[in-house]
Amino acid sequence: MKKSKRRAASLRHEANDWVRGLCGGFLFGVPLLYTMEVWWIGASVSPLRLLLTFLATLGVVYLLSRTEGFRKVQATHEREALGDTVEAVAIGLLSAALMLVVLQQVTLSSRLSAAVGKIVLESVPFSLGVALSNQFLSDAEDTDDSEAAKPTLSKRFFPDNNLNETIADGGATLVGALVVAFSIAPTDEVTVLVATAQSPWIIVMVMISLLLSYGIVFQANFTRQGQRRLQQGLFQSPLSETLFSYLVSLLAAALMLLFFEKIDFSRSWELTFYQILILGLPATIGGAAGRLAL
Repeated sequence: MKKSKRRAASLRHEANDWVRGLCGGFLFGVPLLYTMEVWWIGASVSPLRLLLTFLATLGVVYLLSRTEGFRKVQATHEREALGDTVEAVAIGLLSAALMLVVLQQVTLSSRLSAAVGKIVLESVPFSLGVALSNQFLSDAEDTDDSEAAKPTLSKRFFPDNNLNETIADGGATLVGALVVAFSIAPTDEVTVLVATAQSPWIIVMVMISLLLSYGIVFQANFTRQGQRRLQQGLFQSPLSETLFSYLVSLLAAALMLLFFEKIDFSRSWELTFYQILILGLPATIGGAAGRLAL
């Protein structure tokens, strides 16, 4: 009985570590994911250069794993650091591969060398983000009582009130969405991605956006996670807050596209909606980080 409990606890810790690493990878890796130059370079990069890039990524991630890493318990032995390095790079590769497939930059018709090149190059920031996940936002349990007792920025500007806290969360989501997605909105990448978008993959993108938003705020043990679960508001259960914040992020994406005149009202509404959903992914990730930070 005790062994089964210990095994279950170990599996929970492992799952939480992977969620933390995955969320950190997306926080760091999404901006480069929306860069056509990386797609082009990846499609034509030489095998030697690709191998050197992969080895360099392993080396940097190893150094980061020795200092921080993505696990709650830092590696203390060489073997643990090496294992964490392999897992961090694996998470980075899987994340990059998944998103390139969802964005239809890797398909069944893609050349194998081009697909591998894109995945390896795009995995670099994802892998670094995994290894840096504990340094991005410290674990809430690691902060001392005096720090935990300090009011957040939103608390200082908005007193305890359900409506005010909801407004504060909406504002923090908007700020975070702007920080991450504002530099992506005026580029041609979103328009290019819409041209190849397919409804099933758009649905998958929506699900990934929601899962990442939930994971960053409520599951990855980043800073203030405990406070987020206790906070009062009109949409303060984890599920309702995630859905509400996603809608706010989509609104921010739509406003950014309008500001940069990237929405063409002569096109079908379906394509415009796809544009908003595609930019909504980085906006949602930024919005989740904004709710934690503020």
